[in-house]
Amino acid sequence: MATRADTQSPALHIADSHDLIRVHGARGNNLKDVSVEIPKRRLTVFTGVSGSGKSSLVFGTIAAESQRLINETYSAFVQGFMPTLARPEVDILEGLTTAIIVDQERMGANPRSTVGTVTDVNAMLRILFSRLGQPHIGSPQAFSFNVASISGSGAVTLERAGQSVKERRDFSITGGMCPHCEGRGSVNDIDLTQLYDDSKSINEGAITIPGYSMDGWYGRIFNGCGFFDPDKPIGKFTERELYDLLHKEPTKIKIDGINLTYEGLIPKLQKSMLAKDVDALQPHIRAFVERAVTFTTCPECDGTRLNEVARSSKIRGISIADACAMQISDLAEWIRGLDEPSVAPLLTALGETLDSFVEIGLGYLSLDRPSGTLSGGEAQRTKMIRHLGSSLTDVTYVFDEPTIGLHPHDIQRMNDLLLRLRDKGNTVLVVEHKPEAIAIADHVVDLGPGAGSAGGEVVFEGTVDGLRASNTLTGRHLDDRASVKPSVRTPSGVLEVRGAGTHNLQDVDVDIPLGVLVVVTGVAGSGKSSLIHGSVSGRDGVVSIDQGAIRGSRRSNPATYTGLLDPIRKAFAKANGVKPALFSANSEGACPTCNGAGVIYTDLAMMAGVATTCEECEGKRFQASVLEYHFGGKDISEVLTMSVAEAEEFFGAGAARTPAAHKILERLAAVGLGYLTIGQPLTTLSGGERQRLKLATHMAEKGGVYVLDEPTTGLHLADVEQLLGLLDRLVDSGKSVIVIEHHQAVMAHADWIIDLGPGAGHDGGRIVFEGTPAELVAARSTLTGEHLAAYVGA
Repeated sequence: MATRADTQSPALHIADSHDLIRVHGARGNNLKDVSVEIPKRRLTVFTGVSGSGKSSLVFGTIAAESQRLINETYSAFVQGFMPTLARPEVDILEGLTTAIIVDQERMGANPRSTVGTVTDVNAMLRILFSRLGQPHIGSPQAFSFNVASISGSGAVTLERAGQSVKERRDFSITGGMCPHCEGRGSVNDIDLTQLYDDSKSINEGAITIPGYSMDGWYGRIFNGCGFFDPDKPIGKFTERELYDLLHKEPTKIKIDGINLTYEGLIPKLQKSMLAKDVDALQPHIRAFVERAVTFTTCPECDGTRLNEVARSSKIRGISIADACAMQISDLAEWIRGLDEPSVAPLLTALGETLDSFVEIGLGYLSLDRPSGTLSGGEAQRTKMIRHLGSSLTDVTYVFDEPTIGLHPHDIQRMNDLLLRLRDKGNTVLVVEHKPEAIAIADHVVDLGPGAGSAGGEVVFEGTVDGLRASNTLTGRHLDDRASVKPSVRTPSGVLEVRGAGTHNLQDVDVDIPLGVLVVVTGVAGSGKSSLIHGSVSGRDGVVSIDQGAIRGSRRSNPATYTGLLDPIRKAFAKANGVKPALFSANSEGACPTCNGAGVIYTDLAMMAGVATTCEECEGKRFQASVLEYHFGGKDISEVLTMSVAEAEEFFGAGAARTPAAHKILERLAAVGLGYLTIGQPLTTLSGGERQRLKLATHMAEKGGVYVLDEPTTGLHLADVEQLLGLLDRLVDSGKSVIVIEHHQAVMAHADWIIDLGPGAGHDGGRIVFEGTPAELVAARSTLTGEHLAAYVGA
């Protein structure tokens, strides 16, 4: 038995002294030489108003540098296939560990991507069915809806011993893809009544597709093609004439001595409008496409995406299509009931992954749910699943608002998961606004004091109690509690929903009051989005603002996205007597050296590319000759560097008064984006800023009903008050506002609450309460009621 001579504890080993992540002099985006020390193996929460620099510090600096250093350990060949990351602007970064990033980016809306494919559960199920399924139909590929069945044969020429030899070869691949819908589960159909009015003739304007006017080239082509009589009502066309109008393949014709091509309306539409991403289309064309194209469930595979052979192979009477359609909590039970020693490791791994879904609160999903339909919070929790059972320790986990989309009832569960990750010996960094999530932090870093150029500094570092006592914006608002409104507005009418059955809804009938602020709430997965997006969003006069990301390159900015640049360009052109195109950095006015980007990118293959400011225009993006034109005493590049608040003042009065531009700027300021620079690239905006930018754009639409999906996403406690003020102004101006929301301050402020539940998935989908917030608090009959009562201190 070995004994130790000294009983005193040994001196601290030098290897154990690295227990801090040190950041010194971080300057990414709006950070102003930020220096912080973050304790390792602890839970650190980063707070601050939206746009104060939290994401720039956590994601853009700490996590980005960790990933870059890991990528550099791979060979140059492998690095060539990876995204190249530039070193963040920071003087010193010490004590970094491997970073695993779980962000809020929505999952790709690829129609072939489902919950099962993004979490690899489908891959495991396919192997299971290829081993145990009866009858046996082939390899795991035979159960994949992304692999088509093909076979072929032919002669191949081989070089052998200096001679060419011909051999016959056959091949066949058995895939699981449904041939009718090509594995998409739905087929699209064009609603012909949206293309033309069959009571009119073509010359009377029967065609209602945007851009098809009879005054231009289309009129000449339809009148001169000779395939049908343009003065005869379409309803009286023969079958042949109707076929030529709608489906005729491209045909060369000659009109007035000019060679033209005639093509049927449907193939022309498919090439021009339907082949593009719907979100990238202009608003009036997008509205037309959404009206004209209807998606129906594929009749051959009944929406399962799989062909008949793949559906015929079963384990205990269940096919892979049945397994994917089950609620995940039920599927986990079924997997546990299979006792097959030959595939034991696979069953264990599958069971653990499915249990992780249940544990994280996503047991109500099914594997065949398209990943593009998941909300931001669901997508983030789906990404967390692969890290839950991991035995890695001493890793830095970086979360971006993990409580998004969570009912107060579910936040406790998320907190437990974060603490479990920390207790395994990991460093957990969380960007968060919810007081319930900030409360569990070991260490808090508060950024501010304001947003944009008024932020980017550390205003507090320490414990949660220290934050409460500090006089920072977050500290002051941490214990904010809204009170239930003493009086509520009277509805002006109702929006009827009858027999709603989308996803898990159980034949729901509800009257949504109009002319008031309605909040739809309930635990995650109770059917809120299914009810509103499935039964309300598509109606006339309803403007729906979801959480989908804004698509935009580094050439897009708030001015181009909101349409603000158009009146500004026109005002500059009119004042100087030149073309408006000169005042666009993406058109004629662009600096020829950098093509209007302001910087010149040098691609260095697997090394990080270098971006240098263009010497010709000094980063201003315009030709020198364009900058000589002034309007209101400023050139175009000076206008684009203004903040929204400055520009609102500039275009509001005096020599530069431009009402069209001022109106858009007013809306941007109203949603709390007064600090944004109007020429700032969209790629640098935070999640909360992007959603408010969308809101500002949609406020211009003529709809009477606004549907907002969790507008408090990414909003600081102090900003929520401003949002409530904005919602009030919308309602007072005669609009109806329906908000899907979990934030108790928004619930307390509502005029009417619709609560779904009582649980998630097939335990939800029913209305458990309708009434005013005060009635909900008094009844305490639902989970929401209990949490709201606790929040308002009733």
